[in-house]
Order: sequence, then structure tokens, then C-alpha cells
Amino acid sequence: MKHLRSLVVVLGASSLLNMATSIQPAQAQVAYGSYVGVGPSVGLSDGAQIGGVVAFRYKLLESPISFRAQALIGHGTAIVPTVSYDVPINWQTDAYLGAGLALASGDDPSPVGNKISFALQPGIDYTVPNSNTVLFGNAIIAFDAYRNGGGTAFSLQGGVGLRF
Repeated sequence: MKHLRSLVVVLGASSLLNMATSIQPAQAQVAYGSYVGVGPSVGLSDGAQIGGVVAFRYKLLESPISFRAQALIGHGTAIVPTVSYDVPINWQTDAYLGAGLALASGDDPSPVGNKISFALQPGIDYTVPNSNTVLFGNAIIAFDAYRNGGGTAFSLQGGVGLRF
């Protein structure tokens, strides 16, 4: 009986020791496809308005979803956060459609209007092979985007980004 009890204790201790040595620490994973970029922006609705864009994309791993934000700077400024559904075209290229808000500030219209409005953002991202460079291009369509008279605002953006 003593040997049986010792055997159970030894087997239990060795099982716990085996589990403790085989546990691997958790590691953070890189969000491949995430980037920050800059480029030109052209608002086409309330007269042509040329400005700049600062773009950010955070790609969720193992999911075709990305969180995006763009800061548009023209006569006025706007921030356009969106959630996008990404469709891979090939290893380097993703097409996407995002939905979110155009958050315009001030009385001067930005490339996407001068009030808070619903926005759609179709676009494409191309990763240059063997580098951390991303080329991006998109349109933003903001519905009911102007304080005086509503209307739809439309802008085109493009640029170069750095993946992280």
C-alpha cells in the first residue's frame, strides 16, 4: 500500500513537472499589413479642393477586417474613422470597402464637407514586394456632408505608407 501511494505521488509530481516545462509563454504578434502613410487629397464636391491626407490602417490577423482612420487637411480638416472589409486580390494587393463617419470641424469645408456625416470608403492597398512600403489609394463618399444644403461630398486620396 505504501508503494502504491508513493507511485501515485511520483506520477502526479512528474505530470505537473512535465506540464510546467512544456508551457510556452504568450507572445504578441505583429499585425502584418498595418501601416501609417501620407499623401495628397483632392475634394471634388464643393469646387476642387487640394489638400493632404495622413492615413492609418490596423489589420486584424486571421480576419478580413481592418480599422482605418484618415485625417484630411484642406481649407478645413476632417477625420474619417472606418471599419473595412478587406478582399485579397493577390499576395501584395487588398481591395476594401469601409464604412464609418466623416468628422469635419469648423465652418470651412474639408475635402469631405463641414459636418459629421456617414461615409463609405472604397480603396486599394498595394504592398511593394520585399519592403515595408505600401501604396494606397481610396475615395471617401460622405453623405449629407454640408451644413447649408446637405449634399454628398466626394474626395480622392492616395499616398505612400510604412508598414509596422
